[in-house]
Amino acid sequence: MINIQSFVLGPVQTNAYLLSNPETNQGIIIDPGMNPKSLIKKIADMDIVAILLTHAHFDHIGGVDEIRKLKGCPVYIHDLEADWLTNPKKNGSARWPELGTLVETDPAEFALDEGQVLEFLGIKLKVFHTPGHSPGSVSFLYDKHLFSGDVLFKLSVGRTDLLGGDDNTLLDSIQDKLFLLDDDVIVYSGHGAKTTIGFERENNPYV
Repeated sequence: MINIQSFVLGPVQTNAYLLSNPETNQGIIIDPGMNPKSLIKKIADMDIVAILLTHAHFDHIGGVDEIRKLKGCPVYIHDLEADWLTNPKKNGSARWPELGTLVETDPAEFALDEGQVLEFLGIKLKVFHTPGHSPGSVSFLYDKHLFSGDVLFKLSVGRTDLLGGDDNTLLDSIQDKLFLLDDDVIVYSGHGAKTTIGFERENNPYV
């Protein structure tokens, strides 16, 4: 049984997710954001085997290096945003200095791509390349659990006015990939509350 816990981190209330297997005391983290103290406290005695990034905006990567150095775990990101980890202009932290320091991390160890299947904790996560909010945005599907980053929110969608964003590309990602999933798939977004694919297909005013 995999446990899924969320942590609201940093000045823009970014959702980080911890997937853990209590039998092995192992976990993976999706999008460790800024000021990750509550997350670090939770994983103090846990073996973290990977950090997975839905995309490389500063509010989703602010805790990457602190956790990577603490736990010695690799980082996975789509190649289109590999250099964003080391570039505050691209990851957006240079645009909003009032939200904290410039965010720069070491490069990621592994690349993500469409259709890839990752195996951790005795489970499989399928990778969907879902650009539009940013060029290298990905979503992760484990069973009936979708981690959508900033692509799809409850009754909303990701903004497209940042570097590499595009309205039509975003809507194509949602319609042609995410909305093909089953109605009962739970959506864990990068900000805000959980929702489901079926609810968003019927009610989301932007799609």
